[in-house]
Parts: sequence; C-alpha cells; structure tokens
Amino acid sequence: MDRITGVQLFARIVETGSFSKASSDLGITQPTATKHVAALEAKLGARLLNRNTRGVSATEIGALYYEKCKAIQRELDEADSLAALLQSKVGGQLRISTSVAFGRRVVTPLALRFMREHPDITLDLSFDDRYVNLVEQGVDLALRMGRLADSALGARYLGSNPWLTAASPDYLARRGTPSSPAELSKHDCLVYSSVQGDDRWTFSEPNGEPVSVPVKGTLRSNNLSAVLAACRAGLGLAVLPWYVARESVADGVIVPVLPGFSLPSQELHAVFPSPKLVPGKVSTFIDFLKLQLDGEWWLRAPGAA
Repeated sequence: MDRITGVQLFARIVETGSFSKASSDLGITQPTATKHVAALEAKLGARLLNRNTRGVSATEIGALYYEKCKAIQRELDEADSLAALLQSKVGGQLRISTSVAFGRRVVTPLALRFMREHPDITLDLSFDDRYVNLVEQGVDLALRMGRLADSALGARYLGSNPWLTAASPDYLARRGTPSSPAELSKHDCLVYSSVQGDDRWTFSEPNGEPVSVPVKGTLRSNNLSAVLAACRAGLGLAVLPWYVARESVADGVIVPVLPGFSLPSQELHAVFPSPKLVPGKVSTFIDFLKLQLDGEWWLRAPGAA
C-alpha cells in the first residue's frame, strides 16, 4: 500500500473507530487494513491504536500521529483543488506553434482577439515552417496543415485550407488566360516549393478526374509571401492558399484562373501534446478557432468581430 493511501486509511480508522468501515470507505479488504496498521506500528516502534470489543481508538501517540495525517490530507486536498483550478482556468501562458504565412495572416489577428476576450492569457507565438516537437519544446498547441500521421498526440479537425490558381491581369493580358491545366506548359509558373508537388501541379477536372501537369517558370520559393509578390508583379501564374490570396483578389491585383479545375485542399488541425486531460486554456482556444474557421473562413478578414 502506498504511503498516501496508508495515511488516509489510518485517519479513517481513527474517525470511524472501525477497521471494517475504514477499509470499506477506501475500497480495500479488512485484512489488508489490519496488515497495514500492524506494519506501520512495527516500523514506528509504537502502538497507535487500542483494539477492544467496543471498537478501535487512538493511543496517545496515535492521536498525535492522526493530527499529522490530517494535516497531510489537507495539503493533498489543497493540491488537488489547485490542480483542478489550473486545469479548468483560461489563463496563464499559452504557447502556440504554426507556419509562418498562416501564423502571420490568420493566427495572429485571431490570437489578439482571443487575448482581448481572455485578459488572463499571455501568448507565446512561434512561427516555423519546419516540424516542431511539441513535447520537447513545451508547446501547448500547434496548428498544422495536411493529413496527420498517427501519433500519441491529441488533435482536433478545424476545417479545410483551399487553394486557387491566380495571376495578375497584366500577365494575362500579355500571355493569355489558360483554359485548361494542359496549357500551363506555355506559361511562366511561380513554384511554391513546400507543397502541391513542387514542379508538378495536380488539379481535379470538372468530372472529378485528377490531372497532373509539370510546370516551370522564373521563380521558385519556399515562402508564400515571395510567391504572392511575384504573382502580383505579373511574373507568372501561381497556386496559393486562399487565405494568402484573399486580399489581393479582393483588390483586383490578381484574379483566379482555371476556376473549373480545383486544387487539393489541405486539412487544418489543432494538435496538442496529449488527448487526455487537455488544459482549459488549450481547449478554450481550440473552441474559439473552430468557431472562427467555420464555413468559408478564407474569404473573411481574420479577427473581425
């Protein structure tokens, strides 16, 4: 029997005056309770309990020992209450990891709104396009694109991240507007080298059939802002996440191309160190994100009330 359970058992025996009642309260057998007290008395070299036909009572030493056991129990109860409070509290530091573009354009305005709604929260936002080990780096929550690998991490699906093909009106006026993916071979294509197959873009035809085409052009980058800037400057066609292209499309600086041929969407997940006993600050922020990323979130300004 562990020492904490032993402390609880001894205290209950003194309070109830009965081995059987105390053992029943703790869900153990009476012989186990009797053996534990006997072992405790042998270890201490003192008799703690008087046993007679009328019941059980504490000796003088046992009464002093009981008071110490009750003090230990109070400390344990306070520790349990504090842990439960911190687990449910929406406060303290929340460490979030996300990719650079998504973090800057979407997570930051949403996180600032969350902080306004929960003033006891302090945020540590980390932007990195490389894989981050949540446990090793002490991250509370990561936002990840794409299908998740099986792991012991906790995860919640937040929505989808759709992409589009786009170009500037100036580029299309000079080079023409492609009507099918096959025509991309005649165009300068701006390659984002992290996803979408790099130099091969895959579309779904109107009938749902996939079509994959090789592309080449004047710019290749692993940074979405660089690809967007080149697209806005009229240097070629680009495939971009809608959340990156939204403002430029709304302003007319770039326009969607090949609207009948869709690009694969990415799954968007919130990932956290364990699926069990998720802290209140983490689950509350995930619920907040789930609400903000509902529907066609990529067409709305992030953080807007």
